[in-house]
Amino acid sequence: MFNGKKVAVVMPAYNAAKTLLKTYREAVAQPFVDRIIVVDDASGDDTYEIARKLDKVLAYRKDTNTGYGGNQKQCYKLALEDGADIVIMVHPDYQYTPLLIPAMAAMIGNGLYHCVLGSRILGGCALRGGMPFYKYVSNRFLTLTENWFLGQKLSEYHTGYRAFSRELLEKLDLSGNSDDFIFDNEMLAQIAWTGTVIAEVSCPTKYFEEASSICFSRSLKYGLGCLGVSLRYRLAAWKIKNWKLLKPENRNILEPHEEAFD
Repeated sequence: MFNGKKVAVVMPAYNAAKTLLKTYREAVAQPFVDRIIVVDDASGDDTYEIARKLDKVLAYRKDTNTGYGGNQKQCYKLALEDGADIVIMVHPDYQYTPLLIPAMAAMIGNGLYHCVLGSRILGGCALRGGMPFYKYVSNRFLTLTENWFLGQKLSEYHTGYRAFSRELLEKLDLSGNSDDFIFDNEMLAQIAWTGTVIAEVSCPTKYFEEASSICFSRSLKYGLGCLGVSLRYRLAAWKIKNWKLLKPENRNILEPHEEAFD
């Protein structure tokens, strides 16, 4: 726990048997971690069998594959049901180091922020960590565009390393979000809509054969989807066209914890 708040690490997993143990061992060794939740999205390997034998792990296996977004929905649902106050999502492919878990938990647990992202771009280590150049360029272009449409100043929107307060997760209705990769962008749009300040920490990243990735065609589809999310957000903010994911009653309802800055 951190400041009396239960910390859960959620891992949306799919065919992660080769990297799950390495990610788990580093995560469970971090201070404050009370629970690790692994949701196996009907993998074709031993992901679930490995996870269910590990200490502090709540393992859940889906009978059918529901996609990356569908997996995350289950992760957050289980974390809240388990009583988590701070929920940190990290991919189990060991592309992101769990060593940042204490820092991200502290930023939320001390009342500074409701949402913290682990950014591969801050610090300038993305390319040195092996990020393909076309993905780096796409990341920078999409982030620039999304910042303008959403009125943010983030270094990237596409990280798989995220931390949330229970208060924030309970205010978000994720049921209508995509079950595909665009879920991440839709969720950030919903968070920005609530007025939440989104914090970032610099996160080193590693690209290697076992790390999960999507092909160029899926990346292109994802990029177009991100632009669509941004445009829908701006139209809703200008009150030109409503978007069901951005509820009018949730507009600017979650301000920063001002007492943290007194």
